[in-house]
Amino acid sequence: MELNKYIIVIIFLNLTNFLYADIIQPAKNLTAYDVVKIQLTALKNNNKLSKNDGIKQTWIFAHPENKKYTGPYERFEKMILGDQYKILLNHTSHKISLISNTEDNYTYKIELITKNKKVYFYDWQLEKSTTTKCESCWFTTMVSPPLNIGDAI
Repeated sequence: MELNKYIIVIIFLNLTNFLYADIIQPAKNLTAYDVVKIQLTALKNNNKLSKNDGIKQTWIFAHPENKKYTGPYERFEKMILGDQYKILLNHTSHKISLISNTEDNYTYKIELITKNKKVYFYDWQLEKSTTTKCESCWFTTMVSPPLNIGDAI
């Protein structure tokens, strides 16, 4: 009986590692651009491996200070599924352009084309973390509401 418990735990741990194998964790070697690209690619491919896996990936790179305001993951998920940000989910393409940067802050303009061939712009801000968990790692601090530019050609 005791051996069965250990086998079940080992299977569970292996399954858990498999399910989260594609989730990228914050790291010092990732640039601000890398983090935006990781998040946008995840949102573009939301639900690829599991339900809302793109939203989960994006949550991991939300700045720890912002998580105090967006609440726990479940609240963040509802926010992304809401009207302002659901446009990001399963979009067709995106283009990332640098607007401004300092040593600890970057702002990018995101041009996004939706499945319906609509063009939207977002401002995407990142900041280096000062937390001991991942000091000097880049995290998203703000994503603006979308600006609808119209139809793509």
